[in-house]
Amino acid sequence: MEAGRAMTGLERYLAVLEGRRPDVVPRLPILMQFAAEYIGSNYGEFAADHRVLVRANFECAAAFGFDQVSCISDPYRETQGFGARIEYVPDGVPRATAPLAEERSLERLPRPDPWTAERMRDRLEACRLFRERNEGRYSILGWVEGPAAEAADLRGTTNFVFDLMDDPAYAAELMDRCLEAALGFVTAQLESGADTVGIGDAIASQLSPDLYESLVQPRERRLVLAIQAAGGRVGLHICGNIAHLLPGIADLGVDILDVDHMVDLGAVRRAVGSRVVLAGNLDPAEAVLRGTPASIREGVRRCLEAAGAPFMVTAGCEVPAGTPLVNLRALCEPVPWP
Repeated sequence: MEAGRAMTGLERYLAVLEGRRPDVVPRLPILMQFAAEYIGSNYGEFAADHRVLVRANFECAAAFGFDQVSCISDPYRETQGFGARIEYVPDGVPRATAPLAEERSLERLPRPDPWTAERMRDRLEACRLFRERNEGRYSILGWVEGPAAEAADLRGTTNFVFDLMDDPAYAAELMDRCLEAALGFVTAQLESGADTVGIGDAIASQLSPDLYESLVQPRERRLVLAIQAAGGRVGLHICGNIAHLLPGIADLGVDILDVDHMVDLGAVRRAVGSRVVLAGNLDPAEAVLRGTPASIREGVRRCLEAAGAPFMVTAGCEVPAGTPLVNLRALCEPVPWP
């Protein structure tokens, strides 16, 4: 880097991951409906058309000063490849049918090809367009559903939770089918331009440590290792309270762990050790949407103090639509590296 020149977002992001000192703490807010509305579009168009998603991410990154653009839109990319019907709505997450809600047979499930399944391919097109227009400015985040989250999308959440307890062999076989699809999808995203792949496995926070460590964590670990073997970095995002899962999560080997707002960052750091980059964890609604710039700056300071380095700034989950622009600017203000 030239003397006196500020790092690009990508340089800053990689510096932290490689154990080097960045100029400021990287900022990685998750923006979906907010980003769509910022460019005068809506959530339905953002989820349906990679061109809207890419434009919204780039314009928000430039306007608010963060360091990563993202392919995240909703949980139903792979689900559509497995045969779900998708309905786009203007101001909400797409609606998806659960292909195995009434009929458990795995024989009826297709094996999604990320290059031909409509919504998986659209995410690959997002990766490609990000890479084409990025010019080294930002990290590019791909995304995949974790094995439990995808299984819950296919069976329906309640059905899948009962499967885990009443028929763990079936639940394991279903998750293996989901993992097979995920492995192909992450490789395709990395080939298309992503440097990092996030894993979303929200349902895991609702499971007991025994269920998580016996059935879900080993499959998450296979996914983590596959992404890293393909040359990508790995972020894990599990919505909700993961305090009871921290021993298993600590053994996954992820590069970045997103932490939701109800989890103590100091406890997470003690559990996962000093290598994992922690990201988080202001309450998206109370702290970011309804906070003030001053309270957000103080919240970021407390998060950094609790987590210690290595750390990246974000809210505990998606920044809500309707967040005042001054609040998002405060969340993304440069903070000196500790």
